[in-house]
Amino acid sequence: MGVNLKPIIVKRDISFNEIKGRRIAIDAYNALYQFLATIRQIDGKPLMDSQGNVTSHLNGLLYRTVNLLEKDIRPVYVFDGKPPELKKAEILRRMKQKSEAIIKYEEALKRGDLEEARIYAQQTSKLTTYMVDEAKKLLTYLGVPWVQAPSEGEAQAAYMVVKGDVWASASQDYDSLLYGAPRLIRNLTISGRRKIAKRNMYINISLELIFLEEVLKKLDITRVQLIDIAILLGTDYNPGGVRGIGPKKALELIKRYGGLEKIIKIIGKESFNVDPFSIREIFLKPEISDDYKLEWGNVDEDKLIKLLCDSHDFSYDRVKKAIERVKKAYDINIKQMRLESWFG
Repeated sequence: MGVNLKPIIVKRDISFNEIKGRRIAIDAYNALYQFLATIRQIDGKPLMDSQGNVTSHLNGLLYRTVNLLEKDIRPVYVFDGKPPELKKAEILRRMKQKSEAIIKYEEALKRGDLEEARIYAQQTSKLTTYMVDEAKKLLTYLGVPWVQAPSEGEAQAAYMVVKGDVWASASQDYDSLLYGAPRLIRNLTISGRRKIAKRNMYINISLELIFLEEVLKKLDITRVQLIDIAILLGTDYNPGGVRGIGPKKALELIKRYGGLEKIIKIIGKESFNVDPFSIREIFLKPEISDDYKLEWGNVDEDKLIKLLCDSHDFSYDRVKKAIERVKKAYDINIKQMRLESWFG
């Protein structure tokens, strides 16, 4: 879900050329769920192989990653680990939401309303451990690094940006900013032309770059205060937030009273369904790891073909072309990177 900070966030629309040569830490689960939601058949069913295994996530991961490499962007995918205990309520909420969406999807199919069915089908996406393991294999065979976070992937990605191992974190959610990422990129894995549901029109989704420092400066608040705003609005650890408080109201309260300590005395502790200071602590002191290595370029063509073509019925010719594109991208961009390093 993430937190709804959009109305108060400062962002810049940018082009891929502006992040050329950059290392970007991508929220893997966020990206995979996007692929599962958007890469579907006319009736809303996901892409599947002859054995009935879902392949939408592998399809999206393959071609989007190839596109990024061709644009001289060095992606590293960060996978979620064990979620904090406070996230249980949000996980249960999502499960219930998916169950309800399945019922509505089937009802829409019976009515013959394929567009409505597709909308509900997108809300039923489920990412299994098996699917995640295969996504990791695909990245390994492509020569793209991935990192296993001990807990929240966005926290790990933010840490990698702060440490300087990558330039920015990439996710549709704003949580990376709460974890302290200096730079956040949105729409990296969904940019391009997209159809608006139930309307015969398309929009172009462009890349967005957000600087944490710019956000804090414009709002005239600290990062801790931004976290407090998020807690008032609702995070994955307190879904729904405080009733009746939206982004602008939350900002107004924080600027007036300074933080949650005083606000709680006014609105009452019962306004929160969990201890808000425990949530703040998760964002300020997340569980992260230094156990990762970032290297690009070692493509294993045979294993890629075995995984995608032999196991999941991908077109051999299309996979072969994708492999050639990756090899060419590495050949051009990694050589260029070495030349730049050599000449300072």
